[in-house]
Amino acid sequence: MAETKKNVPRRTVNFEFRELPGKEVFIAGSFNEWKPVKKLEDKNGDGVYRCRMMLVPGVYQYKFVIDGEWRIDPGNPNFQPNEFGSLNSVLVVESK
Repeated sequence: MAETKKNVPRRTVNFEFRELPGKEVFIAGSFNEWKPVKKLEDKNGDGVYRCRMMLVPGVYQYKFVIDGEWRIDPGNPNFQPNEFGSLNSVLVVESK
């Protein structure tokens, strides 16, 4: 029987973005149909925004959305051009 995505163990992925305190920071990508609904939290009020996601192993493209402005991940050197003439960050989630 073929293994489905429901049976594939998910991996924990931590995202972090540094910005001025008081911003609204979301992440959107191929893992959530590019909908900026996953919010990063600045729990210490120091401008370090973080979130954790559980993703199936694979290759994903993503961007951070800061107060409505889409930006690549400055902490990730992996990116590729997109159809809008800008870049997307690329994340590879290994199976183990």
